[in-house]
Amino acid sequence: MRRNISKKYAKPLLVLGTLTASLLIVAGCNTDSMEGMDHSNMPGMEQENTNDAGSSGMENMDHSNMPGMSEGAQGSVDVPFEVLTGNSFTLTAQESHLMVNETNMRTAWTFNGTVPGPQLRVQLGEDIEVNLKNELKEPVTIHWHGLPVPNNMDGIPGVTMNAVQPGEVFTYKFKATVPGTYWYHSHQNGVVQVDKGLYGSFVVEDPNEPKADRDYTLVLDEWMEDGEMDHGSMDMDAMNMETDTEAGGNEGHAGMSEMSDMGDPSGMSDAEMMPLMYPIFTANGKSGSSISPLAVKEGETVRIRLVNAGFLSHPLYLQGHDFRVVSTDGQAINNPPPVDGRLLNIAPGERYDIEFIADNPGKWVLEERSKNPGAGGLAIPLVYEGAEGEFTRDTEQRTVLDLTQYGEAAGAQFSLTDAYDLEYTMDLNTESVDGHASYTINGEAFPETDPIMVNEGDLVKVRLVNNSPEDIHPMHLHGHFFQVLSRNGQPVEGSPLIKDTINILPGEEYVIAFKADNTGNWMFHCHDLGHASEGMVTQVNYEGFTPDFSVDPNAGNQPE
Repeated sequence: MRRNISKKYAKPLLVLGTLTASLLIVAGCNTDSMEGMDHSNMPGMEQENTNDAGSSGMENMDHSNMPGMSEGAQGSVDVPFEVLTGNSFTLTAQESHLMVNETNMRTAWTFNGTVPGPQLRVQLGEDIEVNLKNELKEPVTIHWHGLPVPNNMDGIPGVTMNAVQPGEVFTYKFKATVPGTYWYHSHQNGVVQVDKGLYGSFVVEDPNEPKADRDYTLVLDEWMEDGEMDHGSMDMDAMNMETDTEAGGNEGHAGMSEMSDMGDPSGMSDAEMMPLMYPIFTANGKSGSSISPLAVKEGETVRIRLVNAGFLSHPLYLQGHDFRVVSTDGQAINNPPPVDGRLLNIAPGERYDIEFIADNPGKWVLEERSKNPGAGGLAIPLVYEGAEGEFTRDTEQRTVLDLTQYGEAAGAQFSLTDAYDLEYTMDLNTESVDGHASYTINGEAFPETDPIMVNEGDLVKVRLVNNSPEDIHPMHLHGHFFQVLSRNGQPVEGSPLIKDTINILPGEEYVIAFKADNTGNWMFHCHDLGHASEGMVTQVNYEGFTPDFSVDPNAGNQPE
């Protein structure tokens, strides 16, 4: 299909600079421009904690088991993000700079100066208070992805609140009611703001759950080689795609240069184009050799929390170890067996917690196994204490773990044969409208999509069908967990599969069910945020519900 960039579709296409231009950008950063730089992601630097508590703010930082901690330059510690504990936090949205590798610096939008922003690590049952302070020149919000918060705390501009204006502060208040791995991100013009770095991880700890010896968090994302150009409306037919692949320091990857060999890129589908537009894959804001190793000691239990904040799916392979997938989207898998030699695919918006025993000393790697240009840059070293030598990349063909057949069956809330108060079908499709792509639900693009109207207590079954020829749709439901009942007509045979985001490949069909137990107006949308910005959004609205705010027509609310 033919695809042009519309004004609404703000996912950027950039004219990449040559190596000389990139070096000039870096060289031109004088001491004045260093004020907003992400120092925690620079070798040998640490970011000051801006939590409310204490005069220095350091009292609530958990230094004992910092995710991604490793020995950096001159024996210093390279900390990719802060871990803040307690129940009261301040997150400041501000512009900063990010070094994704040794040579590639770009302007980023950050929470507290880092990408990812601080990890908020709280205890089950705590009353949480987060002050969002906006120091950007545009309005922002925070959405608590996967957390079942009250509707007025969900952070959706124009739906649950007005966007927080520059210079203003908004306080989010909610109770941490469900343990697990979640994340937070801006939901104001998300295709731009999340892409620029406005996200972080959120962990709710259950004191009754055994703790691993090592607990790491890896937030995955993708970046363009030149990140200095504004995100805006661009005509793909007029784009000059020529570039020098070394400009971003993304060694060994063709990146955007491949696009110059393909002629007119507007004839490409979104699925084909996006891996070429975003050739730098990162873990915790770093790519390639800049990624901090995960240190382990023989005999330890290791947990890795994986969060996908990007636009693309990432199939990952853990070398040298069997692992168990202990949870998906924060929800436990019943009796998960060891996974040997298979890939774990993590789609946009999804989270997976994996655990393994460190029983194979050496140097290994958790690596991306797709054919995308950026895959070679996403390899997270796993290093045993005292290990020498280098890891070797795996080249074997491997299959992807099927979570609908994983774990042990157990009693579940729903089944395919239950009586439901409401059954609904969502036809997900890609269409061409006025020369550009539109991503539709039942033939309509948001805000023209029909909401799913429910009553409190309703049992709801939804059939999701991906009729897009090539595009993948990771569908995310706000405010609720759902149970996956079947895929392509085959019932789930493993553990009950409870999620908030489901990845649907072209031609696939899933049936899910949930209980309407959280009153409000809730988004249900594709978490490829480019697809959401071009229409693949609907809502689950409760009959008789009235929001507790009035929409401000001057707030610039952009919920997609």
